[in-house]
Amino acid sequence: TTAFGVVVPDSASKDAEKPGAAESERTAVFRALKPDTAPAADKKPAEAAKDGKVGASEAADSERTAVFRAVKPGSAPAVDKKPAQDPRSGKPAEAAKDGKPEAADSERTAVFRAVKPGSAPAVDKKPAQDPRSGKPAEAAKDGKPEAADSERTAVFRAVKPGSAPAADEKPAGAGKADARSSTFVPLRGDGPAAPPKPATPQPAPKPTPKPTPTPTPKPAAATPPPPPAAARLDSSERTTQQPLPPRPPLDMLADLTNNPPPPPSPLRTAVRRFKIYAPIVLLLAIVLAVVQLVRPLPAPKLRMTAKSTYAFPGGAPELPWPTEGQASMAAAGLGTIGSFGEQKPVPIASVTKSMTAYIILRDHPFKKGEKGAMIDVDKTAETEGQKDKSDNESTLNTVKEGDKISAYDAVAALMIPSANNIARLLARWDAGSQEAFVKKMNDTAKELGMTNTTYTDPSGLDATTVSTAEDQVKLGLKIVEIPALVDITRMPSWVDPSGKTWPNWNRLVPYNDSLGIKTGTTTKAGGNLLFAAQKKVGDTNQLIVGAVLGQHKPPIIDTVIGASKTLLVATQKSIEGATVVKKGDVVGYVDDGLGGRTPVVATADVQAVGWSSLTVALKLGDGGTKIPQTAKAGTRVGVLTVGEGASQVKVPVALQRELAAPGAGSKLTRIG
Repeated sequence: TTAFGVVVPDSASKDAEKPGAAESERTAVFRALKPDTAPAADKKPAEAAKDGKVGASEAADSERTAVFRAVKPGSAPAVDKKPAQDPRSGKPAEAAKDGKPEAADSERTAVFRAVKPGSAPAVDKKPAQDPRSGKPAEAAKDGKPEAADSERTAVFRAVKPGSAPAADEKPAGAGKADARSSTFVPLRGDGPAAPPKPATPQPAPKPTPKPTPTPTPKPAAATPPPPPAAARLDSSERTTQQPLPPRPPLDMLADLTNNPPPPPSPLRTAVRRFKIYAPIVLLLAIVLAVVQLVRPLPAPKLRMTAKSTYAFPGGAPELPWPTEGQASMAAAGLGTIGSFGEQKPVPIASVTKSMTAYIILRDHPFKKGEKGAMIDVDKTAETEGQKDKSDNESTLNTVKEGDKISAYDAVAALMIPSANNIARLLARWDAGSQEAFVKKMNDTAKELGMTNTTYTDPSGLDATTVSTAEDQVKLGLKIVEIPALVDITRMPSWVDPSGKTWPNWNRLVPYNDSLGIKTGTTTKAGGNLLFAAQKKVGDTNQLIVGAVLGQHKPPIIDTVIGASKTLLVATQKSIEGATVVKKGDVVGYVDDGLGGRTPVVATADVQAVGWSSLTVALKLGDGGTKIPQTAKAGTRVGVLTVGEGASQVKVPVALQRELAAPGAGSKLTRIG
């Protein structure tokens, strides 16, 4: 009875229980006999000495050599089979001579011995060679048994399943008289497993007759061999392994190095997180840097550092206002100088033609010196031209039906001789009818902020067309911004297409730098005049616009012209210039949008135009040109403007030093 062996049943040889038995307690640990089989009853156990005597020193298997021995199931060793060669010397192990037993196999060579399954050694076959001496281990002579296996050679011997040893065959481990034959069977090679070879049937060995007449018992019925290992493992060992969750990188590395990870700690966690996230942060930083470097640069802009306003010292100027009616004076781009009288709507007579001319030039513009579009003269214009005699109207009586008149000559006839028939002709030509044109006049008045003005006809002959001096000054400030219109109104006289000369009713021109505009006189409206003039201040022609309405002292035309002239001259004297910025002064800088600032300076003295107590505005702009990303020092990049409108003062500004493109550091750190 052993730890891993199978106990031999009672039907086995009884001589194995004697002190000289073939197997000791420790030699049968892994020995196994075929299940349900037992050795024959008359089979003798392995003999340990000569003449059938059993000796302890000549035991077939020692206690230490039977630990891993396995008898081939179903087979028994042949008595006369020669042992295998010695695996160290290669010589056959010699059997005992003169009846003395000799060890057939070395103790160390039987560890991996295995008898071929399905075969049994012949009875008379000699044992294998001695693995230490190389000599063959001779079987027992004269019928005396010799040990076939040593203690260490029976580890993997197995009895072939389904077979029993022959009757006269000696069981393994009988003593030193047994041959110590062994066959080295490698457990597993380093290379890939060879495909299994088909089993070759072996012929049953013929038993060798023994001199004794002992009958050989019939072997037990062979049981069918067990199914192949692959079939047995097919259902029992076929399992499904679920994938394990991913493990931390450091733990996996510790498994590979067979070193357990260190215990978690705040420092180790921080270091691990740094190692994980630091490359990600670095990659994001690189991507962000590339994006910042290739992004389009913002457009440079001018920023002003000089004062945005300038106030002229002193009090408000005193102007010689008329004794009746209402009046107002203003400077283009500077504002209102002063007003007189109650600003209530009053009839303005032919001053109305100023709005008619403004709409024609606005909607059908032509440049100074050009004639503009050609207009067909209709029958109505010819007929109304004769009212100069019948109704004492101001008309152009030289036009005939079928004639063509240029827009320039039509506006001149409107503003110089104040022709009512041409005013109506222009209204029909522009809007299709006088009513439609009147609507455009009122809409334009609202756009200009003329809140106290109402137009009912394009000529002003109707007394229902009313306005105020301040409203007419607003219109006059827009007219002086149209050079082609001012070029007409400033003429002392005009020659029509027929060759007739017509004098300008505004006798302020050409005196005192007067620019004319329009007179209007009727019995109900009195004398009215919208006028303009200019004054040279430094390099600027300052434009002045005034209006005087409701002058009823006869002669009304002379009264209004006289009052207007006095007011005009006084206003020109009150206007002065003051240097607010000198040449070379820094007035601002170019902002590249990334923190870079390049100063800009004025290229000339900047002189503000105004009068005492007036505050003017200063502005710095690009002047309608694109500021470059890079430029040399002295490059003009903008304009400094003082005032507004047509008389504003403009001085170019230039770079004080070279304008350079933003550097890499500025590109990387920009936001937005």
